[in-house]
Amino acid sequence: MAARERGQAAGGPGVSAFSDQRQLWLYSTGWKAVQHMPEKAAYRSFRTIADFFWRRRSPSVRRLELNYARVGKWSPDELRELTRLGARSYMRYWCDAFRMSEWSHERILDRVRVVDEYRLRDALAAGRGVVVPLPHMGNWDWAGAWACLTGAPLATVAERLRPEKLYERFVTYREALGMTVHPLGGDGVMGALAGHLDRGGLVCLPAERDLSRRGVPVTLFGEPTRMPAGSAMLALRTGAALIPATLAYEGQEPDHRLVIRFHEPVEPPEERGERLAIMTQSIADAFEVGIRANPEDWHMTQRLFLADLDANDPRRRVEPVAS
Repeated sequence: MAARERGQAAGGPGVSAFSDQRQLWLYSTGWKAVQHMPEKAAYRSFRTIADFFWRRRSPSVRRLELNYARVGKWSPDELRELTRLGARSYMRYWCDAFRMSEWSHERILDRVRVVDEYRLRDALAAGRGVVVPLPHMGNWDWAGAWACLTGAPLATVAERLRPEKLYERFVTYREALGMTVHPLGGDGVMGALAGHLDRGGLVCLPAERDLSRRGVPVTLFGEPTRMPAGSAMLALRTGAALIPATLAYEGQEPDHRLVIRFHEPVEPPEERGERLAIMTQSIADAFEVGIRANPEDWHMTQRLFLADLDANDPRRRVEPVAS
């Protein structure tokens, strides 16, 4: 159980507020400490943390393993090793995040390799806005910084965290990298993103998990789940290009690189009544390709597949979504 949940169960709002402040203190202290550590020592420490949680089979590690089991046909030993690599990749992301504000622009750009970049650049050069849906892979912040530094300032959304100051810190961090950040679910967010696209801008959205009733039913790795409707909705609303991307690491930290792969654009189908469902499924298909190529860099530590929800969870029911 998370610290915030423990506080609410034990003592109500006062204890919850204390837990929120403790969480903020831990993040802030860790952020400063990692920035000032020698680089190799910092990444080595995060690998050690990853191995610790992997050996303990923490809830996040077990959920990661459950999701990896869908990606391929692994033996038990192969699945355990893949999960260890996944935990290390996830902690590499956090070490990157804590240190990126100190990176030079040259470092951010020189250590990025882009596959099929023309798909993004051609659409932007034509004056079209571009929506890029991404799964939780590699280092999304690094990819966003690369886009901003190469002439494609982007807009995105961020989930509100508690305490509010922690959310504000992450927003400030991403804005310092050049991004425009809107609160997920905030008033007028879709309109603001649509306006950015109408001006020929780039919008990047996390896009492989929405188990709410608003999510679009898709098949991912042969199993039913739901994905957010926002990417396809924005593309249909504005006429923007819809270009899925996947991310991966290559090389050994601290000299590692980020690989950004742009997949084939998703075009609106002729069947108007099925557009949202078909386009979102096409995004899922692109994600499958990228995740299969680098499964260890897929950082999905939450329940994703409907079959993994509790038997009486109403979210297990798949209902059609209007386009």
